[in-house]
Amino acid sequence: QVQLAESGGGLAQVGGSLRLSCQTTGASGGSGSMYSIAWFRQAPGKERQFVATINWNDGNTYYAESVKGRFAVSRDFAKNTVNLQMNSLKPEDTAVYYCADREGYWVTQTLDVRNWGQGTQVTVSS
Repeated sequence: QVQLAESGGGLAQVGGSLRLSCQTTGASGGSGSMYSIAWFRQAPGKERQFVATINWNDGNTYYAESVKGRFAVSRDFAKNTVNLQMNSLKPEDTAVYYCADREGYWVTQTLDVRNWGQGTQVTVSS
């Protein structure tokens, strides 16, 4: 049973930075397998939307246009974590951020997600 747990959310000012981490437990990501972790976010009154994804095995990444050039997703094999470095934050980045996994190369659609974390709040104030 895979479990995902986010940490690192909080309050940041416009233009500031935050770093989120997703701790994975029981994940399958061995050589030759297709496994990916993604970050999604959900603002009040809006649908959950894709932010960034990384393939656990080869490290290739893919980003939503709204965060490209500002956010960076990475993985740490030793700690079994996936991190999301968020720079140049904007008020519209305010949301609950969730990590999610999939037995597939990348995960960009909520319908493809196998497991969700509990979420962590990110608030960007001006």
